Amino acid sequence: MPIDATLPYDSDNIFARILRGEIPARKVYEDEHALAFHDINPAAPVHILVIPKGAYVSWDDFSARATDDEIAGFIRAVGHIAREHDLVAPGYRLLANVGGHAGQEVPHLHVHLFGGRPLGPMLAR
Repeated sequence: MPIDATLPYDSDNIFARILRGEIPARKVYEDEHALAFHDINPAAPVHILVIPKGAYVSWDDFSARATDDEIAGFIRAVGHIAREHDLVAPGYRLLANVGGHAGQEVPHLHVHLFGGRPLGPMLAR
């Protein structure tokens, strides 16, 4: 169910629970700013979720409240993961849903990193 990205952070969301180690995840990367793991329902041969370790509901929330170090660390983590999975060439897609109209389902900022095949048009027409 899509969420309202302007709501307060819900510390019981699934990604918060993964960060606390309450729910297992197939991790591919972790540092002080970010955690990345395989999506449990992949939409492409490579489908990795990257989340910041801070309590941010959405990209909007993150860009407004995160520290410069958190923002830089998160963005660098995404690039590192793409390079480690050999996605830079031939290419990959990043997707961050923000709010109900975009289909955001978990109230914790996350980006989807897709690759491993041609991905087609960006939006369904």
